[in-house]
Amino acid sequence: MALAQNLAQVHDRIAAACRRSNRSESEVALMAVTKMHPAATVIEAYAAGLRLFGENRVQEWQEKSVALAHLIDMEVHLIGPLQSNKTTRAAELFHAIDAVDSLRIAARLNAAAAALGRKLPILIEVKLSHEESKHGIAPAELPALLAGLSPLESIIPVGLMTVPPWSEDPEPARPYFRELRRLRDASLTGCPTLTRLSMGMSNDFTAAIEEGSTCIRIGTALFGKRQYPNATATNE
Repeated sequence: MALAQNLAQVHDRIAAACRRSNRSESEVALMAVTKMHPAATVIEAYAAGLRLFGENRVQEWQEKSVALAHLIDMEVHLIGPLQSNKTTRAAELFHAIDAVDSLRIAARLNAAAAALGRKLPILIEVKLSHEESKHGIAPAELPALLAGLSPLESIIPVGLMTVPPWSEDPEPARPYFRELRRLRDASLTGCPTLTRLSMGMSNDFTAAIEEGSTCIRIGTALFGKRQYPNATATNE
């Protein structure tokens, strides 16, 4: 019951933010962040109608996915940093990789996707914060990375992602969301597939929607504190 109530509240807040920004709710995807939650939580979320999920760790999802093979129409994205030695398994397990931050990782994903005979969507994570704990490329490095991705035929750069400094108040995050949208818009001429903006979490997703987010990543507002026993906390 708690999840159903939380989901209804999140949908209400999405709708209100879309009204304020003259957007359609259909423009905003709700990603349920189930990292550090057990498979049972994913099953409950699926039963509640959620189909898009975000996970942070390759090994954690590999372990959980065994119990979730019957959920055939779910879509799972890797939203945490990816180590180079995990790229092959990530390409096998996930529908998309949402936190690519180097040409080296992109090239390894491209090779893995080519071996699987698939086209793998990726998002590029941009570090707009000065916090050492945050991942991503510097904004100035984005044009060169996009140029380097151009010859890689088995991955498709579909958007940008960022994680602003955390605050209970969503307003301080707004400039970071605006900057990511500016970077996306400036990149579209050279990379027309780069249409998505993954930005906004439980504490700031209303501001993110108002600034153009096409995907919000919601964990705590849906599920409460994380409980999966064998994982460590990372940025979502």
